[in-house]
Amino acid sequence: MTSSEKIGQLLRTRRKFLQLRQRDLAELAGVGLRGLSAIESGRGNPTLNQLSEIAGVLGLEVTLTQKPRDAES
Repeated sequence: MTSSEKIGQLLRTRRKFLQLRQRDLAELAGVGLRGLSAIESGRGNPTLNQLSEIAGVLGLEVTLTQKPRDAES
């Protein structure tokens, strides 16, 4: 599973847990419905700002963490 697919799955799972429709989440986050759908399916390429807005509505936070040395390529 790609990183985009993992992120999309996490967002979709959280949205459903909160009982939000895609349309509602898109409106609250200020993103387009088609774009949100693409992100949730792992095909979208959101900006960091879009991802942060969506995550914020869902009560999530976008963070970066350093990989352990042995995981670097």
